[in-house]
Amino acid sequence: MVEFSKYYMEFIGQLWNNIVDIFKSLFKVIANIFYNDPNEYIRLLLGYSKNNENWNALDWISLVVVSLINIIFVFLLLVMVFQFLRRYLKFVRKEREKDDLIEEVAILNNKVLELIDEKNKILAMKVSQLGLNPQESNRQINFETPAVISKKNKDAKKAEGRFSKLSQIDEKYGYQVYNVHMDLTDMVTLEGLVERFINFSASQLRLYYTKETVSLFFAGLATSKVIILEGISGTGKTSLPYAMGKFFKFDTSIISVQPSWRDRAELLGYLNEFTKKFNETDLLASLYEAGYRDDINFIVLDEMNLARIEYYFAEFLSVMEMPDINEWKIDLVPKQEENDPKLLINGKILVPQNLWFVGTANKDDSTFTITDKVYDRAVAIELNNKARFVDAPYTEPVDMSYEYLDGLFAKARKEFEMSDKILEKFAVLDEYIQENFKIAFGNRIMRQIKIFVPVYVGCGNTEVAGLDYIFMTKILRKFEALNLAFLKPELEELINKIDSLFGKGAFKSSIEFIENLIKMN
Repeated sequence: MVEFSKYYMEFIGQLWNNIVDIFKSLFKVIANIFYNDPNEYIRLLLGYSKNNENWNALDWISLVVVSLINIIFVFLLLVMVFQFLRRYLKFVRKEREKDDLIEEVAILNNKVLELIDEKNKILAMKVSQLGLNPQESNRQINFETPAVISKKNKDAKKAEGRFSKLSQIDEKYGYQVYNVHMDLTDMVTLEGLVERFINFSASQLRLYYTKETVSLFFAGLATSKVIILEGISGTGKTSLPYAMGKFFKFDTSIISVQPSWRDRAELLGYLNEFTKKFNETDLLASLYEAGYRDDINFIVLDEMNLARIEYYFAEFLSVMEMPDINEWKIDLVPKQEENDPKLLINGKILVPQNLWFVGTANKDDSTFTITDKVYDRAVAIELNNKARFVDAPYTEPVDMSYEYLDGLFAKARKEFEMSDKILEKFAVLDEYIQENFKIAFGNRIMRQIKIFVPVYVGCGNTEVAGLDYIFMTKILRKFEALNLAFLKPELEELINKIDSLFGKGAFKSSIEFIENLIKMN
């Protein structure tokens, strides 16, 4: 302990000497600039001007100009310092005055309360002398204390409602559902709808899509309320639902997903317990507005896998699996209040049938892997190639109700119902995959296949091509989780099995996917 004390005292001494040296050096520099060196400046000037034959009138002019510039610079610098100090002092003075005013207001409020209390006591004494009940007299006179005034202000705020954006939507639509008026030209078939959209987007938006891509999109709309558009940047993942919104004459709502999203509050907002107001998001407003319309609505979750989808979108995924569409309700607040929006029932908002969620997703190191839970409930569409230019005729958008579009889907399911023969072959393939790869199709996937394929055929495509695509995206995608390095013979045999069931090369997309799995492992 003694040695440490010696060390510490010596350390403090050296540190103090260094600090003193800093101030000495600073004072020395200031002294040199303003006291010691001015004579040296003059001597230096005289030495150059008198003893140098080359010093001429131009040098004197340069000296004067440079000196003036230096003086102006120093002057401006001093002015700036002065202005800064003056503003700072003014700011400090204002803050002090503000504090004093706040203190005076508090004192005056206390005095007002004391005076009101004294006044009430005097009135109580007077009315008691007259034989009246002081409580009845106070009710008649009705003097309002600050506490009463504060309560009235709170009641007034409560009367405004806690959902400002949703209440504005109520007023916008006049509490009435907007109905689409369809002309005969709008009543097209599914195949005609695909062609019309391709021509519209090409002629009016300069956005180009293939018949296959648009057919997959419409078949996806018939199959699920969640569409996932995957692929490299620049292939039209976001522009496709944007163009669909323009095509159906109601702009698509595009929501940018943030990496920090962890729960549903990021999507819908939350009730602020301090202000008693609901912090509404744009997605909530779009979801609510869709309930006032009977046309087709889209909400885009752009870059949806920047955060974990099964975290922030979990409630929607679960609710939209319920067989009864009247139970597709999302809780917003614990209980209903008098001034809540019209379409909010018992604190819940209904996910309308005319609304689809379209998520865009990139596959890179900055994103999360989309889990099977999400893929199983959605329809995934790969967009890896940009479509070529289409010289399309000028085409108008379409007025179409959800009811009419849903009728087209129902008609396709009836007219192009999958044949028993192809379903039997698919059942054989199902058993083969379960036996060799321990992967089952499941009832949900089979239900989706029976909807997707007929609608895809109704868009002008073949049954085998639709089954090939849904098999690749729903079943083969699950193979990526297997230890494929030890399954190459089984994968090659799977290709042979598919060819034997559906014909050689019939399942083109699925076979290419399997071949890529073999190459990668």
